[in-house]
Amino acid sequence: MLSIKNMTPNFRWTPVLIVVFTAIFRLWFLTIKPPHFDEGVNGWFIDEMAKTGFYHYDPGNYHGPLHFYILFFFQRLFGRSLWSIRLPIVIISTLTVYLVTKFDRFLDRRTCLLAALAMAVSPGVEFYGRYAIHESSFVFFLILTVWGAFGIRRFGHVRYLWAAALGLTGLILTKETYIIHVVAFGLAIPCLWIVEKIRPSSRAFPPLQDPYSTSQLCAVAVVCAGLIIFFYSGAFLDFPGLQGIYLTFSEWAKTGREGHGHEKTDYDIVLTTLQFTLGKREIAHPVIANYYWLALMARYEWPALLGLAVTPLFVWPLRNRLIRYLAIYGWGALAAYTIIHYKTPWCVITIIWPFFFVFGEFVKEMSDLIRKSVLDPLARNRAAIAPLACALLLLAGSLALAVRLNFRHYTDEDEPYVYVQTFKDIDKLTKPLFKLVAEDPSNYQLRGNVVLGSYHPLPWVLGDFTNIGWYDDTRSPDATDADFLLVDKARVEEIEKGLKHEYITESLRLRGSMDPSKLYFSYEKFHQLFPDKKADFIPGKQPPPKPKDADSDEDPQ
Repeated sequence: MLSIKNMTPNFRWTPVLIVVFTAIFRLWFLTIKPPHFDEGVNGWFIDEMAKTGFYHYDPGNYHGPLHFYILFFFQRLFGRSLWSIRLPIVIISTLTVYLVTKFDRFLDRRTCLLAALAMAVSPGVEFYGRYAIHESSFVFFLILTVWGAFGIRRFGHVRYLWAAALGLTGLILTKETYIIHVVAFGLAIPCLWIVEKIRPSSRAFPPLQDPYSTSQLCAVAVVCAGLIIFFYSGAFLDFPGLQGIYLTFSEWAKTGREGHGHEKTDYDIVLTTLQFTLGKREIAHPVIANYYWLALMARYEWPALLGLAVTPLFVWPLRNRLIRYLAIYGWGALAAYTIIHYKTPWCVITIIWPFFFVFGEFVKEMSDLIRKSVLDPLARNRAAIAPLACALLLLAGSLALAVRLNFRHYTDEDEPYVYVQTFKDIDKLTKPLFKLVAEDPSNYQLRGNVVLGSYHPLPWVLGDFTNIGWYDDTRSPDATDADFLLVDKARVEEIEKGLKHEYITESLRLRGSMDPSKLYFSYEKFHQLFPDKKADFIPGKQPPPKPKDADSDEDPQ
């Protein structure tokens, strides 16, 4: 008879199909999104690495060095392009889904396949798995650490020791927030022990059969320590960078407390107000709950939200020890990220992944419970399919959201995942420049002035142009005229006073947090690319007066 239990194992190629689908989904129109602000910053760092030969770790950057070396390698291999620096993240994101399928050594295969599918179609995991930022690598190392730890506890083979140690090393080399997850991993152990004492798991793990030798432990420790020293010291070329391993935490703690503009206070709920006296002062302190991460999950991550909602079942009545651990750890990480004021949406993928496993286990458990509760064999097997059918509908909804976000609304500011995202307006500047370069590579020498308060990702996008001046709010170019200019709205009048040539102009808005800026192309240099346009800016010619308001009482004459 057909049932979910005897159906899934027959699909021997299911993990392969899931991984292939994930790779295609991540690679499809990979460069459709303009380069993100952070991608531009990361690209600028790897351009600097090409000049110095190493990455200088700055603890104020809050990100470990490994990511930059990976991007540097791919950029050297495939050239300076958005595709080349996004490709390694696609690979890592795809490998993460594959790693989830390999948890079938510890969990039911159905649980792992459903968790892998949920991760493959997750709007957030997909969206940020197509960006050259750190989060996808961070999630991979989190899952590798847990996979290794489960293997150590279950089988004790040395390969799992290496996996756990390299996973932890990867976390340290990727992002300073590893400390949150290490603490959550650790605290979940005594919490699990308490739950197990009250209500033991249905199956206890046997004691370890193969304790590790001193030589094995030393080999793992030496290799992992060597990797940390190698990368933080800039491949042994910048040993002062090693101090950043611990200096970063003082910088990061300040950012976590203050938020630096990423607080998400719109999602605060005041639960109550504590009244107390301190000396002669009466103090009222609000107790606030922030639901930002829950709001993101409710909007995009439906399988993970279901997993989050049913975690009490696995911590208490349903007794799978490893799922219990993941549920407790997941709630701990969620609580920590909720407390921290600094909140950027891509961190959500480091929070939700344990709940994909809980989601898969829940569907599997419901199917098994139905099968056991129905007496008639035919009805039993039909009923057991129902949880899987519901899960597939939920996954289909998640896939639809992912397609909508990644291929249609990827620059839509109404989408919370679209954050500090460059608009397609950037093409107004880059397409004419690269068209001239394609016709004549000497145009890489074009003179440009960019006068913006915030101009990333442009320095990396235009990194091959050797004659561009970059000016912030406080500086101006000595020679105002150039082959092209991009100028902040607030400084247009000031800059135009110094212009002596004719220009074709356009409005360009780089990001949603910025006002539209003004783009100038030298009419002499670019007029052949705009055959239907005349010079919009002519020195000494005043623009026509603005029409008066229709409601004005003054005579328009």
